[in-house]
Amino acid sequence: MLEGWEWLIIGVIAIVVIMWGPAKIPEFAKALGRAKGEFSKAQQEFSAAALATANAPTVATPAPNVQPQIIKSKDEILLETAKNLGITTDGKTREEITQEISEKVRLLGAETAAA
Repeated sequence: MLEGWEWLIIGVIAIVVIMWGPAKIPEFAKALGRAKGEFSKAQQEFSAAALATANAPTVATPAPNVQPQIIKSKDEILLETAKNLGITTDGKTREEITQEISEKVRLLGAETAAA
């Protein structure tokens, strides 16, 4: 005996035959077959591209015109700052250099404020 979904399929086929006539059904089937073939082809191409991407080695490329950052220690920054301000660092402790930098910056700030 036929169940509900089987009657539904028979009904759809009957409506299609009545609407388009028996001559249009083979053309409709061809178009449906071509669409299924194109879908399968696109799906295979996508799968192949995804597999190729997954297997490809990744190479990190640096951004153009970007210099790599050099990480400096606190002492290097302190010595560089002293050098830029014209302070000699030979034989001085870290605290002495820091104090001279503070005095020099204070003097430069006072000169800038006076001008």
